[in-house]
Amino acid sequence: MASGAVAIFGLGAMGAGMAGALLRAGLTTHGYDINADAVARFQAAGGATGSVEEVAETLDAVVVVVVNAAQTEAVLFGDNGIAAKLSAGTVVVACATVAPDVARDLAARCADLGLLYLDAPVSGGTIRAADGTLSILASGSRAAFAKAQPALDAMASQLFDLGDEVGAGSSMKAVNQMLVGIQIAAMGEALTFGMTQGVAPDKFLEIISQCAGTSWALESRAPHVIAGDYTPLSAVDIWLKDLGIVLDIAKGAKFGAPLTAAALQQYLAASGSGLGKEDDAAVAKVYARNAGLTLPGGE
Repeated sequence: MASGAVAIFGLGAMGAGMAGALLRAGLTTHGYDINADAVARFQAAGGATGSVEEVAETLDAVVVVVVNAAQTEAVLFGDNGIAAKLSAGTVVVACATVAPDVARDLAARCADLGLLYLDAPVSGGTIRAADGTLSILASGSRAAFAKAQPALDAMASQLFDLGDEVGAGSSMKAVNQMLVGIQIAAMGEALTFGMTQGVAPDKFLEIISQCAGTSWALESRAPHVIAGDYTPLSAVDIWLKDLGIVLDIAKGAKFGAPLTAAALQQYLAASGSGLGKEDDAAVAKVYARNAGLTLPGGE
């Protein structure tokens, strides 16, 4: 990629960190977002300038870090979409959580334009995105992996190669999201259950994080509840989408997923209560409200 450049579409909580990691790796990196302030911040930090039209033919890789399938499709094929502007052989690294059949459809449409496609959802959260230490769950052709390698090396400390078939990365991400979504809801349930038994939230985290009941989700999200700070790093509404995808896949496979369904109901309740844009740790507020409890920072 030394002779080319990379463009990242989506400079939100995850994308901004990933863009910074690309810059630190020495890659010429362009950043685009519907939020002009986010673009300005990125360029002030060293991001390359130039419109999509001006730089498209210089790109070796396009990294798409948006919220969902519809936004991914819009970036690639919507009005002023990037795909038709790219040179043949450019690789599209698609990082959003989407259903495997969506990934396969987008890959086929890219192939029709002579583009490579890497199905590459990410895991690790905003801190690891900023550190360039994400886990990337990737599948695609050997050519796609090779062309994307410099960008992947910059963004991830763990690259899981799931083979040549696009869709395998998205399938693995669905498995991951099933677990994390359930575990964040379980954190909210356990923390508030503990409160009914006189266990303070800070004591809950201190003890359970050193016991068999811990999880990455608990250690990551319980501190948000304890601080009463629900600034969104990953919002409640993300889980309506992600667990919805998981349940759609499960339905297609005729697979019962009752724990996933129960967790989704808690996120739906949180969103319906006006908490959809808050950090997903706010699912604990649903349990607290139903039990008449006051969480830290509450009224």
